[in-house]
Amino acid sequence: MRLAVATLLVLVLTTVAAQGYPTRPVRVIVPFSPGGVTDIIARTHAAKLAEMWGQGVVVENRPGAGGSLGAAVVARAPADGYLLLVHSSGYAINAAVNPNLPYDYRKDFVDVAPLGSQPMVLVVSAASRIRTVEELLAMAKTGNLAYGSAGIGSGAHFNGEKFRIAAGVDVLHVPYKGGVDAINDTMAGRLDFTFNTVTLALPFIRDGRLVALGVSSRSRSQLLPDAPPIASAIPDFEFTFWNGLWAPAGTPAALVERINRDVMRAMDLPDVLERFAKLGAEPMRMTSAEFARFVKSEIEDAARIAQAAGIKAQ
Repeated sequence: MRLAVATLLVLVLTTVAAQGYPTRPVRVIVPFSPGGVTDIIARTHAAKLAEMWGQGVVVENRPGAGGSLGAAVVARAPADGYLLLVHSSGYAINAAVNPNLPYDYRKDFVDVAPLGSQPMVLVVSAASRIRTVEELLAMAKTGNLAYGSAGIGSGAHFNGEKFRIAAGVDVLHVPYKGGVDAINDTMAGRLDFTFNTVTLALPFIRDGRLVALGVSSRSRSQLLPDAPPIASAIPDFEFTFWNGLWAPAGTPAALVERINRDVMRAMDLPDVLERFAKLGAEPMRMTSAEFARFVKSEIEDAARIAQAAGIKAQ
């Protein structure tokens, strides 16, 4: 009886605390450099949450080790909602391939909310004779092709390997330090193709130096309406670059739900939707429980790709 009363009291107190949250500024760690898609998405949401909460929401960039350094800072933080993590689909990839992370994703975090997603785009040099995914696959079956990515374990790498495995072709992966480097070598003809986010590739497509063969989503991108889904050539193919929000494990469930609801409210605001549209991003509307299931499935998918492709942490 006393245990039940104590449990009820804790539940009431945490619910009341969640309703009054936040009473001071909230910090959000982005484990990548400023200016990238994840950083832009984080700052877009942070500005709206600050308006809703009447408190500052400060974004701090802590890049390094594929996002694991910044994530480790949040993993060690108090579970009170005042230090949060915005990461990308790299969160799932790191969990799948790196057994030596400075945190335990199963024990150190709670999945709070998705923030948005966007497809990756398959591009070739404008000087290339290839103009369709089917033509690329035909050439891959008869010659030695190479593609580049932003590095081993990056979203572009996993997209490329999932593409290679699904198509049943043998192509060489060339890792770079960043996506722009892979794009530059694709334009120069040193690579046959590369994958990257629509946001990064779009300026080079628009100025005629790259040609978009297809997008990794099931539907066309609003920014690249002429690029068909890769699934039209490789049935059931899909790969999505996404962003999400995490809190330290032990954060009260009522507080997690409060933050999730406010993120979903922010995502439906007209200026946020307009910002997303300019990025070629799509809103992701999920409860915290739905997001947790999504993250679990993404980790499992990344593990399957890693095993099939022989990808290991560097």
